[in-house]
Amino acid sequence: MRLYTRYKPLRPSKKAPPGSFALVLFFFFAALASLAWWFAPAKEKTAALHPRSVTVAVPSSATSSVRPTRVSQEGIREERRTVVPTFPQATLPAEPNLAKAVTAEIHGVEEPRFAPRSVENIFEAQVALARRGFSSGSIDGLAGGQTKAALLAFQKAEGLPITGALDAETGLRLLLSIPPLTEYFLTSGDLARLQPLGRTWLEKSQQMALEHESALEFISEKFYSHPTLIRRLNPSVNWTEPGLNAAITVPNVEKPPFKNKAAWIRIELRRKILQAFDSETNLLVHFPCSIAQKVDKRPVGELHVAVLAPNPNYLFDPENFPESTEARELNRKLMLPPGPNNPVGTAWIGLDRPGYGIHGTPKPEEVGRTESHGCFRLANWNAEHLLRLVSPGVPVLVEP
Repeated sequence: MRLYTRYKPLRPSKKAPPGSFALVLFFFFAALASLAWWFAPAKEKTAALHPRSVTVAVPSSATSSVRPTRVSQEGIREERRTVVPTFPQATLPAEPNLAKAVTAEIHGVEEPRFAPRSVENIFEAQVALARRGFSSGSIDGLAGGQTKAALLAFQKAEGLPITGALDAETGLRLLLSIPPLTEYFLTSGDLARLQPLGRTWLEKSQQMALEHESALEFISEKFYSHPTLIRRLNPSVNWTEPGLNAAITVPNVEKPPFKNKAAWIRIELRRKILQAFDSETNLLVHFPCSIAQKVDKRPVGELHVAVLAPNPNYLFDPENFPESTEARELNRKLMLPPGPNNPVGTAWIGLDRPGYGIHGTPKPEEVGRTESHGCFRLANWNAEHLLRLVSPGVPVLVEP
């Protein structure tokens, strides 16, 4: 007899295999992480993808180069610790071809890299004053007599203690809303304008225009600066051949705001300054000026604006230059073309006394330091601004 045991198949166990529960939890949290990533702000994604650097974009006009650079996050954090973030948004300058709004794209968000602050030195004070129409002459970073005169005028206009010095209260009022320095990129048009200047009156009269002779001269005048300052700011630039799209560090100046038309002008011969006022006697502009070398050619009293001429020609009359050997030999009048190197610069404001006027000059760095043949000489940029403020008939009071 065969003995056997009845076989019963085993039923499947209701317990899950080891580790399956942990696997389910893993996929659950992975799904949550994916949803969090999907709905996260764009700046957090950018930060995760690019944790070490940001892009700084320098916008400019179509003729200028846009040159993005890379800076470290540490550098941005360090700069943030040094600025004062409690001032309003800066007003951008209107000059073309300038790096006007340097911004940092941090985590996908554009933020201004410059927070408005008070001026910290004479150079910055000269820039801030020029933006407000208080010119210290060609910006040079030096505390000279023209800078003192501009500070005196600003302090008086603002109701500050009149010290003529860059004291703490004046520095706080001279707020920099945009950086004091920027970069300018030389264009082909800039370089094409440059040309040699004739050395005699006859040679100048035969030119098509009396333009700047060099890139240094062009840059200095465009940014209201002394050539020496431009050289100091750009020690590595070859000014003989600066090259197309050369990046030049310059003062970040802009034309003063146009507030009101001038109701009258005052010229103080002793202090060699010109000031324009509106009908409410508010000071609109303050400029250094050159006056006649000979006392008998300095008109005192009330004159009036008679004619306005931007980019004027210049009629050379030998009788006005008795000291010139060439003038005596020519013995005839010549017509010189317009340009910044025209003897009366880029603006002429004729007065109602024959032969007298307020005008620009080919050598702005000498304004207030040398004397003229009888007119009132301003830097070209100041003469151009004054031309916008006046109209025929405006009184010009000339005081001793």
